[in-house]
Amino acid sequence: MAWNEPGGGRNNNQDPWRGNNDNQGPPDLDEVLKKLQDRLGSLFGGGKGGSGGSSSGGKKGANSIALVVVVAVIAAGVWGFSGFYKVEEAEEAVVLHFGEFSEIKGAGLRWNPPVIDRILKVNTKQVSSHAHQATMLSKDDNIVDVQLVVQYRVHDPKSFFLNIGDPLGALRQATESALRHEVGNTDLDTILTEGRHVMAQEVKGRLQTYLDVYTSGLYVDKVNIQDAHPPKAVKAAFDDVIKAKEDKTRLKNEAEAYSNGIIPEARGYAKRQESESNAYRQEMIARANGETIRFTRLLAEYQKAPVVTRQRLYLETMEKVLGSSTKVLVDLEGGNNILYLPLDKIISQQRTIGNIPLNQSLSGTGLDESASARSRTHRDGIRGGGR
Repeated sequence: MAWNEPGGGRNNNQDPWRGNNDNQGPPDLDEVLKKLQDRLGSLFGGGKGGSGGSSSGGKKGANSIALVVVVAVIAAGVWGFSGFYKVEEAEEAVVLHFGEFSEIKGAGLRWNPPVIDRILKVNTKQVSSHAHQATMLSKDDNIVDVQLVVQYRVHDPKSFFLNIGDPLGALRQATESALRHEVGNTDLDTILTEGRHVMAQEVKGRLQTYLDVYTSGLYVDKVNIQDAHPPKAVKAAFDDVIKAKEDKTRLKNEAEAYSNGIIPEARGYAKRQESESNAYRQEMIARANGETIRFTRLLAEYQKAPVVTRQRLYLETMEKVLGSSTKVLVDLEGGNNILYLPLDKIISQQRTIGNIPLNQSLSGTGLDESASARSRTHRDGIRGGGR
């Protein structure tokens, strides 16, 4: 019969989950705490005296042992779970066993017993920066403000964590020392102009030496000198000096460029003049030799026929002399008049009307025939005289 049906073995308002007591409610928190306290007291101090409490004391002792076991298992689970840790890809973990170095572990999921082992992790791939600025004295007793940045990373985790107490503080002090040493051995002009790169390399090498001596576990990747300038009180004067040096360098370069341009040109002109003079000399020598040979041959012909050769030389000479003349005088036989031919006008007219040979243009006037006849008569007379 259901618990809520009429006439049932239970009261109609009785809930089977609540028990037989109608007034029973949720357990009191104070009562639960009191029971737990009694169990812990019986565990550590024994049960209370009395004749009727022997059986209840044994039950309480068993419950206390079970509770302790449960608590111990939970604590062991928490302790074991807390020993898991993860080492990232770029990290390395230094394991200390009771404070003493044990090993170095790489990337992955790792476990070490908590409290017993201590884990120190560091990123060995990350490049960090340290900026430094200081006012220093140069080699030539000038004050200069220098700003630089040191890029470094951890390459030995064991030395980084165990050898010195403050590796980053050691880096700052070593940077200060290395920079002061290099600035003190360098002139101000070199620091302010082209010597920065060289000085940065020197600072890097000296700084790495210091860090290795300290066994800091740090490696210096690069040192950049970002700025170097004199103090503000004298900056204007130093700027003027630097500008004057730049102007000097610029003018020197311009002069060298002009020199490099004009000297080869002058040498080329001299070479050309020398070549032309040598060519002219060779030409004159060759022409003189040719004239000598010609006159030698002409002398042989003259010795054979002096009259004809003399007349021929005369005609050739007159032809050369009068060949460039623009005026022609024709002496007609049997007449008292001298015919004047404006040869220059005839030539200019010939150039305007076309390329007509001179003998053709003169043939229309009938003068070329008389000149030709006169020339033949003169040649016949020469030949007759030669005979």
